[in-house]
Amino acid sequence: MSPQPAPAPLLIACALGIEQLALRTSERGGAGGPVTVLRTGMGPRAAERSVTRVLADPALDGAAVLATGFCAGLAPGMHPGDLVVAEETRDPAGTIPCVGTDLLVKELVRAVPGRTVHTGPLTGSDHVVQGQERSGLLTTGAIAVDMESAATLLSAVRTGERPVAAVRVVVDAPEHELVRIGTLRGGISAFRVLRTVLPAFYEWHRSLLLPRR
Repeated sequence: MSPQPAPAPLLIACALGIEQLALRTSERGGAGGPVTVLRTGMGPRAAERSVTRVLADPALDGAAVLATGFCAGLAPGMHPGDLVVAEETRDPAGTIPCVGTDLLVKELVRAVPGRTVHTGPLTGSDHVVQGQERSGLLTTGAIAVDMESAATLLSAVRTGERPVAAVRVVVDAPEHELVRIGTLRGGISAFRVLRTVLPAFYEWHRSLLLPRR
């Protein structure tokens, strides 16, 4: 009998040390295959360089890639600690459709009960977005913005065909901008939510490994 092929790996990419800390202090059991948590550094160029370099490793051939961390919500009514599941990521370099968004929403609702999960386009920026620029991005149909997800997913698919997704935790929103009092509370709330999301990521990854009928 021929040996079973090794499970495809999962690469989880985040930008900041605090995001990496939240993920690494989560429960790591239950993954469907090897998991790598990559800190890319902040900004689209850093994300592009890091993801391209890491995916050149043959051990990550065919790896699923999931971008995560914090984001700014664009839509009225969003709150720190809400979750965003991207249907697509977009920036001037291109638009990347995400895989398995319905499953991610279902598993996040289970993993983080009581938290609102938003779905829609996630747009990229090369700087922190505030004020009127936030309103302008909302008119494009995007529901949230961050600096790395779009670059991460675009770099991932450029290195080879693979499933990709992006899940972000809202750290500030139109009524809760970072410059306002309450920033610390919003950041703590987002950190605590990010600590709980790995089981949902693992279920998403496991679903990709199931044979298709």
